[in-house]
Amino acid sequence: MAKSSTPSRERIVAGAADLISRRGLNAASIRNLAKHAGAPLGSTYHYFPEGKQQLATEAVRYAGGTVSRILRKELGEGPVAGLRAFLSLWRGIVVESDFRAGCPVLAVSVEEPPADGIPPALVAAAEAFEDWERLLTASLRERGVAPDRAEGLAALVVASVEGATAMCRAKRSARPLDQVAQQLETLVVGALDGPA
Repeated sequence: MAKSSTPSRERIVAGAADLISRRGLNAASIRNLAKHAGAPLGSTYHYFPEGKQQLATEAVRYAGGTVSRILRKELGEGPVAGLRAFLSLWRGIVVESDFRAGCPVLAVSVEEPPADGIPPALVAAAEAFEDWERLLTASLRERGVAPDRAEGLAALVVASVEGATAMCRAKRSARPLDQVAQQLETLVVGALDGPA
């Protein structure tokens, strides 16, 4: 079967997520997003008639959903397996990109929103973070961790991993994620072993 020369909607969204993870949202125009995905500008506007914000929102949802699916699968084996998968995912992204890419969800979150309201991409970023926290919290609670402690630990995991990912890019080293991995695993195992 011949491959279509018109890129799929999903390929454009995935390309946009990758570019946002590298440059941030404000530095990426719709033209840059289309080019990075290998898509004609016309096709990009066909799929995303509302332009950059629509594409960025879908890119953040795509990235958030991808991480959620990985977490959901790995958390089936328990919180430690989920934590390791979460850390491994981000470590792979930063190392394989030669420290040029990070998390598109974080990239959208740290940029100043326009004065006229909260952009949908920022709302999508908040939803992604909340979903990751919810999945981690549920896994911890299923293993007997108290609700408040599970929620706090889940927030700590997400915040620590996202921050360490940014530090890896700045330092051009995986060491921050490796250090955070050790500390978070100790905390998760401790929470599973009993009350703090």
